[in-house]
Amino acid sequence: MVVACNKKLFLTLSLCLLCHISHGQILISLLLGDKLNSDKIEFGVDGGIAFTQLHGPATTDMANALHLGFYFDLYLKEQLQLHTGVIVKSTMGAKGMPSYMLGDEDLDELLSTATVRRRLGYFNIPVLLKYRFRNSNFYIEAGPQLGWMHQAYDEFSDSILDDNDLLYEHKIKDDIKRLDFGMTGGIGYRLMKGHGMNLGIRYYLGLVDVSKAMPDQLFNRSLYVSLGIPIGAGKAN
Repeated sequence: MVVACNKKLFLTLSLCLLCHISHGQILISLLLGDKLNSDKIEFGVDGGIAFTQLHGPATTDMANALHLGFYFDLYLKEQLQLHTGVIVKSTMGAKGMPSYMLGDEDLDELLSTATVRRRLGYFNIPVLLKYRFRNSNFYIEAGPQLGWMHQAYDEFSDSILDDNDLLYEHKIKDDIKRLDFGMTGGIGYRLMKGHGMNLGIRYYLGLVDVSKAMPDQLFNRSLYVSLGIPIGAGKAN
């Protein structure tokens, strides 16, 4: 029992530290971006909106959430780069799920007609090969993506007197697997020559059933629309 508690404590502290470091890294990059770039490495921050859904037997609606992270582009050849980084704020999930029993008579009666928005918070790490077309600002990219789930809950909502005036959060972290893995592919455009901003669209196809203690299989799906901004790249070049 003591060993199990120590493991849980260590894991919790590690996740808190990772979250703190990741957010701190973005702040540091804004201050020291020119020192993180070179003729072989481009560093920057990216963010945008993600349209997510859970693929499984039950029908769900697409949800949306903001995402934010930092990235590295490692120049392998003139037209070939290795793109990686961490999407620090990345919420997967879906909305429009039917209500279900929670084992509490009062809550079950109150939430019987509610709809559910499932929110799964991840630290996502893409590792993509990026190919830029010759004499063009367009590029394509593809590769694997690894995710570490740090937050999971179902948000029940219903309208009693006003729209969505009834809200209840139910933690489901123990019902979802920590690790997620899948493949990502996308296309993008460099808005300016050299080290200008990148506008891109990516699709993530989860290959791991993230459900651990639920009757149905669940696979993450996400369409990312993002803007990447190099930090200090102009000075480095």
